[in-house]
Amino acid sequence: MSAFTHTTLRHVNKPTHRLGLALNFGLDDAGVEAAVDRGITYFFFQRSRTGKALPGLKRALKRHRERLIFAGGPSLAFFGGSVRCGCEALLKAFDTDYLDVFQLFWLSTMSAWTPSVVEALVKLRDEGKVRAIGVSIHDRPRAGRLAEDSPLDLFMLRYNAAHPGAEHDVFPHLERRKPSVVAYTATSWRRLLRAPSGWTGPTMTAGDCYRFCLSSPHVDVVLCGPKDVAQLDENLAALEKGPLSAAEAQWMREYGRKVHG
Repeated sequence: MSAFTHTTLRHVNKPTHRLGLALNFGLDDAGVEAAVDRGITYFFFQRSRTGKALPGLKRALKRHRERLIFAGGPSLAFFGGSVRCGCEALLKAFDTDYLDVFQLFWLSTMSAWTPSVVEALVKLRDEGKVRAIGVSIHDRPRAGRLAEDSPLDLFMLRYNAAHPGAEHDVFPHLERRKPSVVAYTATSWRRLLRAPSGWTGPTMTAGDCYRFCLSSPHVDVVLCGPKDVAQLDENLAALEKGPLSAAEAQWMREYGRKVHG
């Protein structure tokens, strides 16, 4: 266990492995159990394409509820009532008394930041049904404003070597309230795993992508989406290398700029 691979997630107040698991990329029932055995603690759930993983996640939560962090949210959230209904549905589906992270998905597209939605989120947290409230959001300037002045405890942000804009638009705004950050699309939907045209240097691996994200002092957890246990093991092994060296950071950023075009 190291400071690079482990942290305590603020607001949720649980220790966690900094590699979180998104369950909609093919990992099955047994794969979830293997992830728990390997020390993965952060599980991001959305209903799409998670059927194979669902039984394993339910069993894991039954056996290790106080050790695991469950993050999920309502499919759509444009009204306060839909926020509460979405929370109650998850509590019932997973037979749990609380959700660690309850978040709106893709703010402004799959959810809205309205007074009734905000009120519902805060009330659920006050009631103890959720420990932390968050959003996933692509609008980085808006995320920066919400980071400075909102009741949100957590932001799920696109952040990778090809899209490092959060470093300018969001991260400088975290200091006052210190919300947590979960990075996703670390491989830029696998674009970073293919050398850009004309590139003659090393090609980034998935493990490099996760190390890039976690080398930022502002990122608490990065989500990975392995299709099987072998890929999960590769990712975990890569993190044992620790944070990027200055030389690694330089070539990954240059590589990311090439991929972005």
